[in-house]
Amino acid sequence: MSEKKIRNKTATALQYDKSSSSAPKVVAQGKGHVAKKIEELAIENEIPIYQDEKLAQQLENLSIGDEIPEALYEVVAEVLVFISKVDNRRSAR
Repeated sequence: MSEKKIRNKTATALQYDKSSSSAPKVVAQGKGHVAKKIEELAIENEIPIYQDEKLAQQLENLSIGDEIPEALYEVVAEVLVFISKVDNRRSAR
């Protein structure tokens, strides 16, 4: 990956535990090399990666530990459906 692409990379990791919170929370966030490391850790730990530049820009305004705002529930629900499908495919193997 070129240095320019790395500099422009953004990553936000969300976690959702319906038993302890009402909405997904930001658990990791970064740009550039930090974003690349977040992505590498997700791959190493077989955590699905969902790419959506517009959503990433909206999540940039949050801090680690913040719950996502209600305005993002619908789009994040789409992410959770994607993750669920990936998990189901892995379980079927």
